[in-house]
Amino acid sequence: MEFSASQIAALLGGTVEGDENASVSNLSKIEEGQIGTLSFLANPKYTNHIYDTNASIVIVNKTLTLEKPIKSTCTLIRVDDSYASFAKLLELYNQVKGQKVGIEQPSFISENASYGTDCYIGAFAYLGTNVKIGNNTKIYPHVYIGDNCTIGDNTTLFSGVKMYHDCHIGNNVVVHSSTVIGSDGFGFAPQDGKEFAKVPQIGNVVIEDNIEIGSNCSIDRATLGSTILRKGVKLDNLVQIAHNVEVGENTVIAGLSGVAGSTKVGKNVMIAAQVGIVGHIKIADGVKIAGQAGVGSSIEKENEIVQGSPSFPLGDFRRSYVLFRSLPKLNDRIRDIEKKLK
Repeated sequence: MEFSASQIAALLGGTVEGDENASVSNLSKIEEGQIGTLSFLANPKYTNHIYDTNASIVIVNKTLTLEKPIKSTCTLIRVDDSYASFAKLLELYNQVKGQKVGIEQPSFISENASYGTDCYIGAFAYLGTNVKIGNNTKIYPHVYIGDNCTIGDNTTLFSGVKMYHDCHIGNNVVVHSSTVIGSDGFGFAPQDGKEFAKVPQIGNVVIEDNIEIGSNCSIDRATLGSTILRKGVKLDNLVQIAHNVEVGENTVIAGLSGVAGSTKVGKNVMIAAQVGIVGHIKIADGVKIAGQAGVGSSIEKENEIVQGSPSFPLGDFRRSYVLFRSLPKLNDRIRDIEKKLK
């Protein structure tokens, strides 16, 4: 699809500086701009590229002052906030690209499964017994949805997502490729013969509204009850959520992190990459956990910042790290003192 400078400016509430009829059909970075593409300038470090970019249209801040002429093939759209405006366009671009509707074949939909209006169900998708899907939801090819699952409105499951039986997903949720929802929790009981007996996992997973889950995540079903992601949660790729975990509202978890069984994570928590959290503990609201931290006990103070493995408050960690780096020098001093004492 093509859009003119005047159409884009009207959408963003901006003003055109140049050719109002300049048209674009693709997006680009300003330093890699080509004829027919739309770009933006927000970071002052890239200002020099505005003078030689080949992009047909560039979104810039109203406050930008040009020190020399730009190429005649480049049209500017001036807005209050170029970054926010470009982000708005990206969102609209995604919506246009994602406007898939209809049932592709071959796909399998159980006789008593139901789906709402304007849905898309891709080829080789499987909808089990008693599955219920809301309006404007998109199920991409090779998605498996087990028996008795429910999915709300405006939700997208990308190719290869696997949703085991009895699990629930709310409205405005995005689940990226190859994520598994509702696989068995890691429950095994030791036996006298030093073998382990599997403990049946008969709970489910509940994913509330406005959640995004990255690719290749595993969200285990509860042993009893539910594993729960509260509304607004965001998971990066390769995140493990174990059985009976509850993740609070608007909490974000970066890649390669894992939360062990029955732990309760509060709301507005920020968990950086490669964090490991043990089971059966509580993380208070607003806590921030630095990358590669190992959390071995409950964090009860709200808005605490922790780091290290085992983790402890950030201020203490930094003071300890200074001492840790000084250990070789301290060791040398102790040896010198010992020699003098002898």
